[in-house]
Amino acid sequence: MSVVGIDVGFQNCYIAVARSGGIETVANEYSDRCTPACVSLASKNRMIGNAAKSQVITNFKNTVHGFKKFHGRAFDDPLVQVEKPKLPYSLHKLTNGNAGIKVRYLDEDKVFTVEQITGMLLTKLKETSESALKKPVVDCVISVPSFFTDAERRSMLDATQIAGLNCLRLINDTTAVALAYGIYKQDLPTPEERPRNVVFVDMGHSSFQVSITAFHKGKLKVLATAFDPYLGGRNFDEALVDYFCEEFKGKYKLNVRDNPRALLRLYQECEKLKKLMSANSSDLPLNIECFMNDIDVSSRMNRGQFEDMCAQYLMRVELPVKAALEQSKLSRDDIYAVEIVGGATRIPAVKERITKFFCKDISTTLNADEAVARGCALQCAILSPAFKVREFSITDVVPFPITLRWKSPTDDGLGECEVFSKNHAAPFSKVITFHKKEPFDLEAFYSTPQDLPYPDQSIGRFSVQNVVPQPDGDSSKVKVKVRVNVHGIFSVSSASLIEKQKGEGEDMQIDSEPMVQNESRAEDQTKMQVDQDGQSQGDQQNEDNSSSSKGASGDKQDPAAGESKPKVKVKSIDLPIVANNIRQLDSDVLNNFVEYERQMIIQDKQVKELNDAKNAVEEYVYDLRDKLCGMYEKFITEEDSNRLTLMLENTENWLYEDGEDQPKQVYEEKLDALKRLGQPIQDRHREHEDRPRAFEELGKKLQLYIKFVDSYKQKDERYLHLSAEEISTVEKCVSESMAWMNSKMNAQSKLALTQDPIVKVAEIIGKIQELEDVCKPVINRPKPTVDDTPEVNDQSSGAHNGPTTKQGAEGKGRCKGRPFEI
Repeated sequence: MSVVGIDVGFQNCYIAVARSGGIETVANEYSDRCTPACVSLASKNRMIGNAAKSQVITNFKNTVHGFKKFHGRAFDDPLVQVEKPKLPYSLHKLTNGNAGIKVRYLDEDKVFTVEQITGMLLTKLKETSESALKKPVVDCVISVPSFFTDAERRSMLDATQIAGLNCLRLINDTTAVALAYGIYKQDLPTPEERPRNVVFVDMGHSSFQVSITAFHKGKLKVLATAFDPYLGGRNFDEALVDYFCEEFKGKYKLNVRDNPRALLRLYQECEKLKKLMSANSSDLPLNIECFMNDIDVSSRMNRGQFEDMCAQYLMRVELPVKAALEQSKLSRDDIYAVEIVGGATRIPAVKERITKFFCKDISTTLNADEAVARGCALQCAILSPAFKVREFSITDVVPFPITLRWKSPTDDGLGECEVFSKNHAAPFSKVITFHKKEPFDLEAFYSTPQDLPYPDQSIGRFSVQNVVPQPDGDSSKVKVKVRVNVHGIFSVSSASLIEKQKGEGEDMQIDSEPMVQNESRAEDQTKMQVDQDGQSQGDQQNEDNSSSSKGASGDKQDPAAGESKPKVKVKSIDLPIVANNIRQLDSDVLNNFVEYERQMIIQDKQVKELNDAKNAVEEYVYDLRDKLCGMYEKFITEEDSNRLTLMLENTENWLYEDGEDQPKQVYEEKLDALKRLGQPIQDRHREHEDRPRAFEELGKKLQLYIKFVDSYKQKDERYLHLSAEEISTVEKCVSESMAWMNSKMNAQSKLALTQDPIVKVAEIIGKIQELEDVCKPVINRPKPTVDDTPEVNDQSSGAHNGPTTKQGAEGKGRCKGRPFEI
């Protein structure tokens, strides 16, 4: 079973795998451990990762990057509309209202969903990990930002299905970093001691996340998270781009924003300049040749200027850090360490702000780029039965408070209660008890829209069906289990109707749970009592943590309802639940996407095989033509050389004219035709090079066995145990082999180099093996040995009629306490 962790970033992706007793970040086919989150669509195939990044400038309309932020979002989403003018490719409104990406693929205009584009990227990452592990990859753990909502997380899970992956867990970026940090620590405090509180700050290309985690030996618990989803390295790039656009407009009269290709080049150069300024405080140049209208541009920038123009972004660094500290209810003195990861944390001004806030030096013990992927791989190893990993439990948090609202068709009012508060432990399950006479709807939504980086606070609507009153007409007790699972996704996982029956039954106190009046009064909506001890790793929640609400039927609650009844026989009936989540792909649509991804994979494979076949012809032409004038010159006649050279030239011309776009079979036939003439020449050269060494080896073997026969004839005591027949066989074989070698060498010496050899190296090797098979067993046969072990008579009768060894008597030596057997 494979163990793979994938960090799908806004700009770059990293893959970590568990093998050889540790976690290793793997490289792609370009020997680069960083794979760009980039997909380029072309007329024949797709290019993904590094190959796609090389197309950003030349094929900018069909090269998709920066698409992670569109997961689970509608086309009319304010974020999508803000990003739309900045993109070199086109966005399109899908029939379900989601944002789609319009490109030209296979010479047709196509609109892909964000899930499909991410699925393409994950397909590439899957291939890279399979290449590293040398086995199929299915199970994985994938990272997502901690501020991703339900819709965004479900969208990411759909993308993993399209790529044929089984995501064991969507883990928050900072939680993965905390796991990578804590699992290796040997000095963590015991459960009885005060926890070690560590702050993890992650500023990547497009977002800024902070989490505070408490560590004990064998476990971590996230105390609080905070974030700025719109602050990252790209903001600093944009500040530089804006500055240089204005400068070039005045200095060179160039309107850079009117030229998408030039703008992309400027973004690339500004990103490089930003990285250089992080390591150098002096003035640094920016030079771009043939930038626009064949004009070369140049400018300069230093770190001081850069920090001044980015002051508005640097001011925002403290806000999430401060919010996380306040939510955790810790002071700065309670913080053991501050770990920073993410590419943008390399900016000196960002590090300075974080250091100043915590009044302590920041720590960079983790790999800033690969820590998330390594944490994902560790989580995958923990969840995998194939790996034995140190016991380490993880308790994450709910980033936004979740409220549940309910209403029956005949209810006069709405009831609602907050089921999960902000920073509530996750994964976690709760059981809520309703008293209803008919089916009812539950609506889940985020309680604080002002804190939500998403325009729609709704999570979904869940219809609990088949609810009927009790036989006596009373409201039925309906237990509904809600949960936030390991992916951080909210769901109504089950519902059951408790039906009372007459007679004695098992002891179940059905009305002993705390009751809350189901009315829309604010004071009643806050009476939900929940035991917080039901959390556990892997979503193994304790369903004893429950709260109750009285169904809004217009009846008053029975005063005795809260008292325990002695023994009542009850029957639990599972109820169907119809879920309607926002921005959720239909199963049929998802299956179609999975099938279409398979077709695109096949198409890519066919194009690759076609290109390989074409490249093989081209490579063979260039290689053979060079060698005909070099090492192969002596092995071909002048007439054949001229004919073959002409054929090679014609093939080369054909490749760049009519052969530019041909079926794979045509290229294979061209290569076969060339090899029919070229292969004999290559064979003659190879045989000429290897034949002397083969004959030399055969000669050494013959000399060895001739010497052996001579030693036997001279009565060498080493070989006196061999029979004359055996020696005769060896002598005959040596003689025949010697004669064969001499005849072949003489015949070969009479041939010209342009002629096919009369004896091949394979025949000589076969003759060596034949000689070895006959002679080696004889020469290596050992002398017979005389057994000098003393005999021991049968002692079963108790009579001792012969000598015994001392070892046998003492139970030592090779008899091991037993007499030798005769």
